[in-house]
Amino acid sequence: MANFAKPENALKRADELINVGQKQDALQALHDLITSKRYRAWQKPLEKIMFKYLDLCVDLKRGRFAKDGLIQYRIVCQQVNVSSLEEVIKHFLHLSTEKAEQARSQADALEEALDVDDLEADRKPEDLQLSIVSGEKGKDRSDRELVTPWFKFLWETYRTVLEILRNNSKLEALYAMTAHKAFQFCKQYKRTTEFRRLCEIIRNHLANLNKYRDQRDRPELSAPETLQLYLDTRFDQLKVATELGLWQEAFRSVEDIYGLMCMVKKTPKSSLLMVYYSKLTEIFWISSSHLYHAYAWFKLFSLQKNFNKNLSQKDLQLIASSVVLAALSVPPFDRSQSASHMELENEKERNLRMANLIGFNLEPKFEGRDMLSRSALLSELVSRGVLSCASQEVKDLFHVLEHEFHPLDLGSKIQPLLEKISKSGGKLSSAPSLPEVQLSQYVPSLEKLATLRLLQQVSKIYQTVRIESLSQLVPFFEFSVVEKISVDAVKNNFVAMKVDHMKGVVIFGNLGIESDGLKDHLAVFAESLNKVRAMLFPVPSIASKLSGILPNLADTVEKEHKRLLARKSIIEKRKEDQERQQLEMEREEEQKRLKLQKLTEEAEQKRLAAELHERRKQRILREIEEKELAEAQALLEDTEKRMKKGKKKTLLDGEKVTKQTVMERALTEQVKERQEMERKLQKLAKTMDYLERAKREEAAPLIDAAYQRRLVEEREFYEREQQREVELSRERHESDLKEKNRLSRMLEFKETFQGEVISRRQAEFDRIRTEREERISQIIRARKQERDIKRKQMYYLTIEEERIRKLQEEEEARKLEEAEKRKKQEAEHKAKLDEIAEKQRQRERELEEKENKRREELLKGTNAEPAVAAAAAPPAVAPASGAGKYVPRFKRQTAEVSGPSAPTPAAESDRWANRGPPPTDDHWGSNRGPSQKPDRWTSGRERAGPSPAEGGDRWVPGSRGSDRQSGGDAWRSGEERRSPFGSSKPRPAQR
Repeated sequence: MANFAKPENALKRADELINVGQKQDALQALHDLITSKRYRAWQKPLEKIMFKYLDLCVDLKRGRFAKDGLIQYRIVCQQVNVSSLEEVIKHFLHLSTEKAEQARSQADALEEALDVDDLEADRKPEDLQLSIVSGEKGKDRSDRELVTPWFKFLWETYRTVLEILRNNSKLEALYAMTAHKAFQFCKQYKRTTEFRRLCEIIRNHLANLNKYRDQRDRPELSAPETLQLYLDTRFDQLKVATELGLWQEAFRSVEDIYGLMCMVKKTPKSSLLMVYYSKLTEIFWISSSHLYHAYAWFKLFSLQKNFNKNLSQKDLQLIASSVVLAALSVPPFDRSQSASHMELENEKERNLRMANLIGFNLEPKFEGRDMLSRSALLSELVSRGVLSCASQEVKDLFHVLEHEFHPLDLGSKIQPLLEKISKSGGKLSSAPSLPEVQLSQYVPSLEKLATLRLLQQVSKIYQTVRIESLSQLVPFFEFSVVEKISVDAVKNNFVAMKVDHMKGVVIFGNLGIESDGLKDHLAVFAESLNKVRAMLFPVPSIASKLSGILPNLADTVEKEHKRLLARKSIIEKRKEDQERQQLEMEREEEQKRLKLQKLTEEAEQKRLAAELHERRKQRILREIEEKELAEAQALLEDTEKRMKKGKKKTLLDGEKVTKQTVMERALTEQVKERQEMERKLQKLAKTMDYLERAKREEAAPLIDAAYQRRLVEEREFYEREQQREVELSRERHESDLKEKNRLSRMLEFKETFQGEVISRRQAEFDRIRTEREERISQIIRARKQERDIKRKQMYYLTIEEERIRKLQEEEEARKLEEAEKRKKQEAEHKAKLDEIAEKQRQRERELEEKENKRREELLKGTNAEPAVAAAAAPPAVAPASGAGKYVPRFKRQTAEVSGPSAPTPAAESDRWANRGPPPTDDHWGSNRGPSQKPDRWTSGRERAGPSPAEGGDRWVPGSRGSDRQSGGDAWRSGEERRSPFGSSKPRPAQR
């Protein structure tokens, strides 16, 4: 560890090491200085050292060194100059962010540089093999090598800064700013894992802040500025969580906001509450909690209406429509009826949490669904006027679904309303804090609700409906989807129905019959029989019997009874008055006692609070005094270690020394030591100056004499070398002349050989140039032919695509024409069927009128000649037992064949028995007659008309219940529903 007299020396040393490329040694030197106990008092040079230290940490990506240095610097300047710590941290954040952005831009530039047509042109074989084995693209590899290390360092920087500033009340704004930057980093680069960790870090910081309340520089959450900063941080966390799609983390963020509001017990601003409830609507909708989604919208509507003065009528109508549609989207049944005990407990806890988030404080012993329900919400929307603010189509939809009864045309009434609603929505101009409102998201839920309402209403008027007819009534879904919806409804006891795919019908039941009330049906039946017997054979009263024996006894007993009743009522009244007076006295005494007890308890609480406050104050003062004394002792010991042994001073046991006194003493000793050191240095410098001057005065003549000798020696050496160079030059010139004379005779042969070589090379050059030009022309012709072939192929492909497209258009037109023709034929076929049905009904009415006329004529003939009819009736048909006795069918046929034309009363009875009961105007009833025996037990069907295979159970719209002879029951499926006792006696169809 290097020891420096001044911090500036460490900074100079670090600069020197950086200049020679030893950044690691420079970082280590600064780290030793910062972590040293010698420099624990803040100085201005320490700030410059921290700037340089953090620059080196960022360049070398040493996050651990940066964290240690910042912690030590926080200890140094926490109580002296906290703004310096703020500047240092801001500089650190700026450097880390700038480096990460540079790495990102460098990776993007590298990606653009690699964006060429042929990536394999200049690549090595080993690079190709590596890319095939690793499966990485260029961008992935560049990100991994360049961007990822800097992103890791930036993330570590955010964590370090948040950890350092977590319990510092003087740097709350910097803490909030760092958290905001970390959120934006996670949002910009889609770092979901880091975002979850960041949320957990901030959550733990708040928990520790509440756990350790005796910290010295702890932020006070009751302060308005601190609370606003913490709330802004949580709301920013909530927004980023919803934008990243982390809905579970968004729900936890909402719980954090709610916990912070409950902790401080102060309502935040209305603008923040609007953001809070708007995010709650998104979270509850994603989690399929439609009831709480609707309540959140209701809260949002109330806030906008009460606090937003600039809210336009259009925006208010859109918000109200959202509230009503959200309430209607809640399922009309409770899903927890068929759940297990464990699921119910979990659901109860979950409902309590969500209700608390909305603002409803529910006690755990009550069921949340009893207080927060769909019916309660709808009634509150009507009473608060929310429904009146909604759009007209939403109002119509509400009335159709909740108040009107249209089992046959409910789907046709709702479908156009849903189409209008799906096109509504948009951004709110006067409420910028709210997201874009889209009413189309409620359409699937509303379609399911309409299907459930239709099934419920159809089950009230029909017992059996064909699947095709039910599918026509539900235009939203296929029957398979309707079947799934009905399964959920039956499971939750919303409607009772069964689907018989073999017969192609849907059978509706009665929830009351299939409930637990079936267990005592015999007892109920017995009571009903007893009531009937009592009505038929009333029991004579005892008073009537006694009245014959004692005429005045009844009056006497009545008077005595009235007197006793009056006396009893007086006694009861007196008792009640006495009890009331006693209760009032006890209540007054209890109130006095409670009041006195309350005053005593308040006084005791005040006294205990005062004592607790005083003890806490004394404890804090004592801890501060002990801490200062310990720091003073440590400073004194440190000072004594640096002092000389002869001047050592110890702290006496009885001496009361404060930290300030020790610091002043230490500063005084340091100043004295520094002054003494400066005097010694001045004396030493003066001595060295005198010694150096004396040395130079003595050495001056000796240096001059040596210089003169050196000049003489160098002049002699120069002259000698110059003479030798002249002689060597002369010798070389003479040898060159001799060589020239020797070679001059070969000059002619050299020129001849040179000419031959030049001519041969020129011919070779011309030949090569000619071949090259021919090769280039061949390549140009080949490329031109390739371009022509490619152009022709493209032309042929274009023509072929155009032909295929025309064929497809013609095929689509033909299909459309066939569909229209098919629809037209179906319409004509349907019109023919309607015409045939109408003719059939006309024919039946005519037959009925003829039958009525014939009956009237027969009745007139019977009244005119009773004796003749009685004499003409055969004995087998009209027995002596009476005219109204039941006659079998074969005897009636015999009587009709052998007897006269005028019917007898017995024959008239047989005729009515044969035909069943007279026609009625019941549109929905079955054709059961009184001829059926009430005690008959059957296992199959009993039908008055043709079988299903003959079309007897076909539903013909508009048919009446009067066609008993020709069609059977027009609205039922033909299979009669049995009674609870197994009897085949039919039940009248419900209206």
